[in-house]
Amino acid sequence: MEVREQVSTYRLFLNLAKWGSLAIAVLLLFLTLWFHPGGSFMAAIIGAVVLGGVGFVALKSKPGAAH
Repeated sequence: MEVREQVSTYRLFLNLAKWGSLAIAVLLLFLTLWFHPGGSFMAAIIGAVVLGGVGFVALKSKPGAAH
């Protein structure tokens, strides 16, 4: 296995872990806000969308971030 292949595999793993963690966090927040006593579907949607948006901005690749 060449170094180039290892680098691409490592980047793939990091991206899957990063975006998968965000998806799990959004789903967990959505379900928690929806199903807790007194919770509502709209509050869950709003919270999940806000977390997803903030997470996307925080986790997206920055230009020139490669070393």
